[in-house]
Amino acid sequence: MNLNATLIAQLIVFGILVWFTMKFVWPPIAKALDERADKIAEGLAAAERGKSDFEQAEKKVAELLTEGRSQVAEMVANAEKRAAQIVEEAKEAASVEAARITAQAKADVEQETNRAREALREQVAALAVKGAESILRREVDVAQHIQMLSTLKQEL
Repeated sequence: MNLNATLIAQLIVFGILVWFTMKFVWPPIAKALDERADKIAEGLAAAERGKSDFEQAEKKVAELLTEGRSQVAEMVANAEKRAAQIVEEAKEAASVEAARITAQAKADVEQETNRAREALREQVAALAVKGAESILRREVDVAQHIQMLSTLKQEL
């Protein structure tokens, strides 16, 4: 065989190989590469969307935390205000009750004082009658009168 014939045969076989590769092998490889590139692009886009979604979620969480803190602060302020109001109401009720008890005690003391005065008046009247009776029974003597009056004073 001749070198030229071998070279021509190899060129024909190479041409057939190139044609076969271009016709049957290259399109599936190109298709697979295109699909791979599309998947990579989709993955990058999804990662970018996820990143933006994450940033939005962080902003939303920060807003919710701020709102929650303000609501908690408002609730605490309302609770403190209500507690102060309850304390004031309790103080007022206690003051009213103390005034009522004091007034009742004063009335009771005045009644007891009046009763004691009445009892004392009755006793003084009884003693006066007793003293007058004893004076009338004895003879009229100044020294005895003074002694009886001093005894009467001691009894009072």
